[in-house]
Formats: sequence, C-alpha cells, structure tokens
Amino acid sequence: MSLSSSSLRVVFLDRMTIPPTTTLKELPFLHTLTVHDSTSSDEVAQRIQEADIVITNKVKLSAEALEQAKNLRLIAIAATGTDNVDLAACDKHGITVTNVRDYAVHTVPEHTFALIFSLRRSLAAYRSAVQAGRWQESGQFCFFDYPIRDLTGSTLGVIGDGALGKATADIGRALGLKVLFSAYKGRDDMGTLYTPFEKVLEESDIITLHCPVNDATRDLISHAEFAKMKRRPLLINTARGGLVNERALVRALMSNQISGAGFDVVTQEPLPADNPLNEILNHPAFILTPHVAWASEEAIQSLADQLMDNVTAYIQGSPRNIVNTPLTR
Repeated sequence: MSLSSSSLRVVFLDRMTIPPTTTLKELPFLHTLTVHDSTSSDEVAQRIQEADIVITNKVKLSAEALEQAKNLRLIAIAATGTDNVDLAACDKHGITVTNVRDYAVHTVPEHTFALIFSLRRSLAAYRSAVQAGRWQESGQFCFFDYPIRDLTGSTLGVIGDGALGKATADIGRALGLKVLFSAYKGRDDMGTLYTPFEKVLEESDIITLHCPVNDATRDLISHAEFAKMKRRPLLINTARGGLVNERALVRALMSNQISGAGFDVVTQEPLPADNPLNEILNHPAFILTPHVAWASEEAIQSLADQLMDNVTAYIQGSPRNIVNTPLTR
C-alpha cells in the first residue's frame, strides 16, 4: 500500500470547507502540499493530474477526471460520505479511498435536538414575534401565538442505526422519549429491536433521519410517506439532502400533514433560488441551517486530525478507514 520514499505530491482541493482556525497536522514524510481554497468541476482534472494523494471534502471526482490521474494512489475524503467520489473508477485504477468516521457523534445529535427543542417550543417563531413588537401589542405578561409541547412521553422515530442514530436515540431516552428504531422502507430483516419503517411513520411524534443517500434511500420520504404520518410529527434531517423529496415537504408542511420540519441539508448546496424550500423559509414551523450540524469546533478538529492521520497511515503501510476495494497496480 505504501508509496515510494520520493517526494509525494499532495493536493487539497477544497481547504475552505474546513475553517482556517482548524489546525492540520504536518505530514511526516517527504512531500509537497498544494492547497486550493475551492475547486470547480472544470478545474479538477488538471489539479489532480500529477498528484499522488488528493484530499477532498465535497469536490466531485469523476471517472473521467480519475482516468487522467496516472500517479494517484490515495484519495482522503474529509468527511464520512463518499458519494462525491466514483468508487468504481477508483477500484479499477487501484486508487485507495479513505473517509473520516465517528467524529460527529456528539455534534450532529446535539444539533438534531437543538432543532427539535426549537420547533417543539416554537422558539424561533416567538423570537421573531418579539422582534416584531408582538409582546407589547399583547398587553399582558405573555402571549400564546404558537404551540409549545413537552418532549417527555413523546415518541421519537430514528431512521438509520449507525453511530449518529444511536447517539440521537440515547439523548432521546434520557429526555423521556420512547424511541423507535427503523432501517429503510422495504427492509424487514432488522430483528426484534427494530420497528418497521411504515410503523415508525404512523406512530412517531418526531422523526429524525440518520442514513446515507443512495439508490435505496433517495426520496425515502415523499408524498406517500407524508400521508402516513398520522401524528403530524416533526421531521428532522441532519443527514443528507435527497432523503426527503423537497416539493413533497413543502406540501406536507403547508397542508399540516406535519407540525414542523428542521433541516440542515438540501439536495443542492448552497440552496439555489429555484429550490422549493425557499417557499417556506419564513414559515414559523420550519428551520433550515446551512449544513453545520457537523461543525462544532471540537468535531472539526477531530475530523482534521483523523483526515491527516489517514494519509499518514497509508504512507506508513497501515491504511485505515478504507471504503473501497482497489485493484493492485
């Protein structure tokens, strides 16, 4: 797995996706490091053409670009998700791909519950009302324009059983929620500790998504699924854009099929002007944050440390966090 001892060319394609205050460990081998704040799609092929190692967070590495990178042996992804890299092409060309794992086990569940608390208690709506002078208009010590609900005794449906889903469930139980675990729709092989997907939709007061987006999960929740949500739940997505059909979400919120939604991700980021979610940005029961659930200072530093450790481990002949099966070349 290791490369030669000659100076290796390392290229970081999108350093700006990690805050400048985050420290990157020095790589303990002979190398040159070229850092780009960002890389557009038409710049990728040229920038990786001579590289031995590429570091990327969100820049897409297509089969066409990888075909031209004859020296490339390692792609270190500065995230857990790998959908921006053509893994089949990497397998074909003998390129190892690594990712970063479990760094967000605190920050994402905490952000999830920040959204849940805000929506269940209408915090954002009340804050906006106070800013608009509604308190003075009310003429009394408080006013009741928006619903406020306790969490204790409610049912939390967690879709996805990885580290983040389990950590979210732990917080839910500590707050007195009943937790239902589910995998994806169509799966019935999860054992007695799991609840069928359809039942989670029907019985949950809050549904939170913690699964990857792929062919099995894309549009996991759309018009048909919203229609089955008998308890008008909150819907929380701090996982991936594309898990929820965004047009269906707008319709569900506007027609009161759900009581609110808190999202940290959208199908295309940043949010484009033609995304349906723009129609509900000012809705009192909708919160959209800019893909920052992962971004506590502690989590980002942990990610950066693990990222550079992955590169070092590969060069030292002990690769870790490999996500593909590259052919030997």
